[in-house]
Amino acid sequence: MAIFRHAPSEGPAYFATYLERKAIPWTLMPVDEGRAVPRSARGFSGLVFMGGPMSVNDALPWIAPALALITDAVRNDVPVLGHCLGGQLLARAFGGEVRPAGVKEIGWGEVQVADNAVAREWLGPVQAFAAFHWHGETFSIPPGGTRVLENAHCVNQAFALGRHFGMQCHVEMTADSIADWLRLGAAEIAQSRGSPGVQAPAEIGRDLERRVSALHAVADRIYDRWTEGLTRGS
Repeated sequence: MAIFRHAPSEGPAYFATYLERKAIPWTLMPVDEGRAVPRSARGFSGLVFMGGPMSVNDALPWIAPALALITDAVRNDVPVLGHCLGGQLLARAFGGEVRPAGVKEIGWGEVQVADNAVAREWLGPVQAFAAFHWHGETFSIPPGGTRVLENAHCVNQAFALGRHFGMQCHVEMTADSIADWLRLGAAEIAQSRGSPGVQAPAEIGRDLERRVSALHAVADRIYDRWTEGLTRGS
């Protein structure tokens, strides 16, 4: 499995812990360090795209190859998973659009599980949970996809398309990664305090261990569903 990192502070975090617990091998692809995006998805059991502060619409040299790789993965039945920016890459590769969101979201915010059979396949009995957010853009649900998660500020929080799953929100966060983001993003939070979806740092850090533990319980459901049938190769 290949995990693509687009910024040093946005690695796999809890997802790496999950994979190690399940004994699923993975390789980090640090695009932020200049690692080239492979041309083919063959040979990988799955592809995972993490977040990043950039936009899918930016003219960055690795974005077109990443979109092409996702398309190749679909052709070769290799499952793809996207977190935030990664979810936007999936949506774009599948024919959706990425555009500025009406409300910037930073911090904890409840998301609801959509009322459809596909959403229940991924989340089971879960109806809502507190997700972590840090985004100013949103994706449309691509053709053939089904909305899985939604909330008041951003109607498209996650979608599924067959074996592929893209999220706008974050379920991979740990207490340490949230602390890092608060430090690195302090200026952005200060500049965005007028948004109803942006929380103060003190609120984001409140009761952190309990919130992160509850988030991981939901992440486990999503990751369990996504890893079903993965080959145990690279």
